[in-house]
Amino acid sequence: MSKQTRTVPEFATEADERAFWEKNDSTEYQDWTKANRAVLPNLKPTTKTISLRLPQHLLDSIKTAANARDVPYQSLIKVWLQDKLHSH
Repeated sequence: MSKQTRTVPEFATEADERAFWEKNDSTEYQDWTKANRAVLPNLKPTTKTISLRLPQHLLDSIKTAANARDVPYQSLIKVWLQDKLHSH
């Protein structure tokens, strides 16, 4: 049985639409049981810049390892962190 939904009004501006959805429940306007899951294959995860202080000898060793693999050292650090996170 399909749920009876209301018609979404027309909005003059994006701000008007935002204000409307802040005060109204979308389930009154959309039957979410008929919704399809969205797949966004080209969406890249958000990154955040951090400052990480390392001893110079450790950074030199990481850069040497990255150079041997022909990858940027920051990328190698990310791979190592991800691997370590998933191994625990």
